[in-house]
Amino acid sequence: MEIGHKLKQLRVRQNLTLEELASRCELTKGFLSQVERNLTSPSIVTLNDILEALGSSLADFFKEQKEDKVVFRKDDFFTDSKEDYTIHWIVPNSQKNEMEPILLEIPAGKASFDVAPHNGEEFGYVLEGSVVLQVGDERTAVRRGETFCLKGREFHTIRNENKSTAKVLWISTPPIF
Repeated sequence: MEIGHKLKQLRVRQNLTLEELASRCELTKGFLSQVERNLTSPSIVTLNDILEALGSSLADFFKEQKEDKVVFRKDDFFTDSKEDYTIHWIVPNSQKNEMEPILLEIPAGKASFDVAPHNGEEFGYVLEGSVVLQVGDERTAVRRGETFCLKGREFHTIRNENKSTAKVLWISTPPIF
């Protein structure tokens, strides 16, 4: 672990300059600069003082954090096939995130599930085919290459009234799928 690099990240996240941090923990700007560049190492007592000034602790600082996965491959996807549609969970365990993207496949003449009213927003991009977005009593055709963006205030669904399968990238915040 590069202690200096991790300390600099904490300092920058707190929007502190080296001078401000030095003042808070009664160290010199030059010493902190050397620590951040891994040219010198602070004692445990000094490191603890720096971390306190940054609103952290030794335990949190040295806790191994699992890196969030950024890129997902097809092998990571999870598919849930229903009678009328198939959901491809393209970001596994995305329920823990603020947004939840899925790839929805709707065969000809079928429809997605009904989405109940919720406090959030949804975005969709039609990748293949075309669909009819029904929000309450209003129906709107959305063709390949077009998008929709809506608040989740009313019941809504996506219908495929065509003869070929439709694919829609559908993103919800907060997660609802």
